[in-house]
Amino acid sequence: MSAYNTIGFIGLGVMGEPICRNLVKKSGRRVLAFDLSPEPLARLQAEGAEAATSVADVVRQSDLLFLCLPSAKHVRAVFEGDGILNNIRSGQVVVDLGTSSVGQTREFAKLLQAKAASWTDAPIARTRQAAQDGTLSVMVGATPALYTGIEPLIRCFATDVTHCGDVGAGQVTKILNNMVLFETVNALAEAVAVAEHNGVDPKLLLDTLSKGSADSFALRNHGMKAIVPGNFPERAFSTEYALKDLSYALELAADAGLKIRGAELVGTILQEAIDAGSGNSYFPVIAKHIGGR
Repeated sequence: MSAYNTIGFIGLGVMGEPICRNLVKKSGRRVLAFDLSPEPLARLQAEGAEAATSVADVVRQSDLLFLCLPSAKHVRAVFEGDGILNNIRSGQVVVDLGTSSVGQTREFAKLLQAKAASWTDAPIARTRQAAQDGTLSVMVGATPALYTGIEPLIRCFATDVTHCGDVGAGQVTKILNNMVLFETVNALAEAVAVAEHNGVDPKLLLDTLSKGSADSFALRNHGMKAIVPGNFPERAFSTEYALKDLSYALELAADAGLKIRGAELVGTILQEAIDAGSGNSYFPVIAKHIGGR
């Protein structure tokens, strides 16, 4: 691994805590963590991480800094003020693991480049269980040299790591991954609703579809584990977060002069679920509203 002696980590939420834990266990580096919530910080301290007192404290002490935050708004909050930009030093690397705006990603990269530091987008995919198991998929936007340096650290929590291109390319790829996922989950929700109203058991339907050309990761996970049992917990990937990620895809399409009608429709469906009170629920909850379950 490259000589990043101290790894900083900001954001110990549903995905961030297990990712940070894998870095503590596998990287062989000092890991300095920060979160506004004391509980995950205490758990990680008990397993060998050190606790920082602020964003500025993490930035000043780390050689490489991972961010695992919910949205572009949260990333901007730690970038500005007494945060990353004011405290960054030459040679430092910031790796954003969240799904964020492509425009903001490239803006921050330019600002850090002016200070001889680097910004890398490396959004994560797959489930919380994958984060715990260290089997995430990560899509990286970085120069080839920087990618080579950070890939071994990313492999502490990921089994599939793809270099998608220069800064921003990882975000583009992840945003489109999520767009396809949301559209697929909507198709599954519609199929289950039609099946139920025509006397076909939803579990039998999806079991059967999994044996043919309609099979997918979304079917086996979001369909079988959420839609069929009606399991839409909070503190999973919420409907509000799904709409946020979809908005990035719609923004990219608009900038390119493209009209992506399927994604636009799913955006309307997600918004309707939020308006009906399901904004904090796991996003396959759209099935509840489509089927009147």
